[in-house]
Amino acid sequence: MQRIIKNEQIIDETWHLLPKEETLDGLSNCDDVIVPLHLWIDHAHALKARDGGLGIWLDSNEEVEEIADDLEHFQVIALNFPKFTDGRHYSSARLLRERYGYKGEIRAIGDVLRDQLFYMRRCGFDAFAIRADRDPEDALQSLKDFSVRYQAAVDERLPLFRRRQG
Repeated sequence: MQRIIKNEQIIDETWHLLPKEETLDGLSNCDDVIVPLHLWIDHAHALKARDGGLGIWLDSNEEVEEIADDLEHFQVIALNFPKFTDGRHYSSARLLRERYGYKGEIRAIGDVLRDQLFYMRRCGFDAFAIRADRDPEDALQSLKDFSVRYQAAVDERLPLFRRRQG
């Protein structure tokens, strides 16, 4: 069983991430699943009727605007990083939090490494599925790498100079 970082704790993963090739055939009605965007587009009605939890995952070339009208249906939005150098989903997380007001879990999946976590959290991520060959305990410590944040972001609305004036 994979372990993930969620809300600054390491927990056992309970959600099933369905691969892109998956269909709804044989999908349990009560499991918590994170489906790829194309399954949501093709089968939204059937997925909403399930008893289990529902999440969606977006690949790096898929935009949050495609699901903006459906956010209330998702408990988890997973954003895939196919390689650690692909940073497009940093913006996606910020859009989900700031423009669309999404309050549910935003999870980083794919090629997620320790060095990215602090910055991902600043953009709105609150869960991280660390790459399988990496240590989640070590990655968790990266959230404490910096004690002061100068710039404003999702996790700190005011820049340091404004916080000091108050």
